[in-house]
Amino acid sequence: MMSLNQRMILSASFVLAVFIGLTALGLDRAFYDSARSARQERLLGQLYLLIAAAEVDARGSLTLPSAALSEARFSLPGSGLYGYVADGNGALVWRSPSSLGVAAQFQTKLVAGGKRFEQREDPAGHPSFYVQSLGVNWAVARQHYAFTFSVSEDLTEFNLQIRHYRQSLWSWLAALAVLLLLAQAAVLRWGLRPLRGVAKELNAIESGRQEKLQGIYPTEIKRLTDNLNSLIQHERAQQIRYRNALGDLAHSLKTPLAVMRGALSSDKAQLTATVAEQVAHMDKIVAYQLQRAATAGISKLMAPLPLLPVAEKIAAALHKVHRDKAVNLQILISSDLTFPGSEGDLMELLGNLMDNAFKWCRNRVQVSAVVLNGRLTLTFEDDGPGIQASQLVDVLQRGVRGDEVVPGHGIGLAIVRDIMQAHAGRIDAGQSRLGGASITLEFPSR
Repeated sequence: MMSLNQRMILSASFVLAVFIGLTALGLDRAFYDSARSARQERLLGQLYLLIAAAEVDARGSLTLPSAALSEARFSLPGSGLYGYVADGNGALVWRSPSSLGVAAQFQTKLVAGGKRFEQREDPAGHPSFYVQSLGVNWAVARQHYAFTFSVSEDLTEFNLQIRHYRQSLWSWLAALAVLLLLAQAAVLRWGLRPLRGVAKELNAIESGRQEKLQGIYPTEIKRLTDNLNSLIQHERAQQIRYRNALGDLAHSLKTPLAVMRGALSSDKAQLTATVAEQVAHMDKIVAYQLQRAATAGISKLMAPLPLLPVAEKIAAALHKVHRDKAVNLQILISSDLTFPGSEGDLMELLGNLMDNAFKWCRNRVQVSAVVLNGRLTLTFEDDGPGIQASQLVDVLQRGVRGDEVVPGHGIGLAIVRDIMQAHAGRIDAGQSRLGGASITLEFPSR
């Protein structure tokens, strides 16, 4: 596949070639029409001079003394300029000395005052003459005699002029095209320099020489470089979470394994109970650490996720789980609000905090979401016993070590803590307007 630079050069070269070609054709046609019009005007002027030199007697005989002609080319054989006069019957009554030996090219009959300019061909079929003709009604002694004056010019000189112009035109346009192509290549090289810079920095990141894109780039690709940096940071954070989770998992499993190893010398019943207890404990540890590792965090490349449908889906599930409580749930979330992260993170946040609210409430729970100054804020309130801000820190710290997790306590909020850390968000606890606990999640502006 062609590179972006090659595509732009080829497309621009094609456009330039079409433009140069159409320009050349337009200039050539304009010059040709101008030169032809100039020839027509000049032949008409020479025709008027020829009429001025003519004399007609009372019998209608026309004479044109060659010495009285103002244009010397009429008297020079083979000069390329020829004069003719035809009478009212179309018969040739005078021809210039220059036309001797040349096939006559004239208009035989025109009405008085009639003009005609035309191009005539030689016997070989090549356009070789311009002919300008004018009909004249000559009055002599109350008699009127009709004549048609014609002046013809060989096109050899005219064609040579056109040929020289075309050679000059195409030479200059070809030189201009080469200069424009060179300028275009230089401009493209300069214009695509930021993209080459991005590719160079990505190679440096792959080889470990730098950690992110550091260059200052134009507005058109700044969003691309910012998103690439976000993706790189997101992937590195994910790798760190996986590595830390594996380390914590290995460390957390040491204690249950040691307990089971020590129980090998016990009787069968005690061994079975110990193994069952520690396997359940290990299962929770593995689930917790895998959940920590799977936290996606925030990325600019993620599409905004609608909040309300996920909240309603979780609410429907919780109503089934806590059907014996008959919880009155209010969801105050606008349909146009979105979450800046993955669906898995949103499910964990809403699921854990709504489940806690259902678990500890008497019968009322309220979930609301607002956006203030570009920051999304989620609030979970219940009418239960409540929680103080100082207690929240202790609750969140319980999940740091897998062997410190108490079944039924700490895992959910620890997961919430990890997700909020990945999103660079903040967790607050306080008194609910319903009388119980209020947990607030605040996300940074995107």
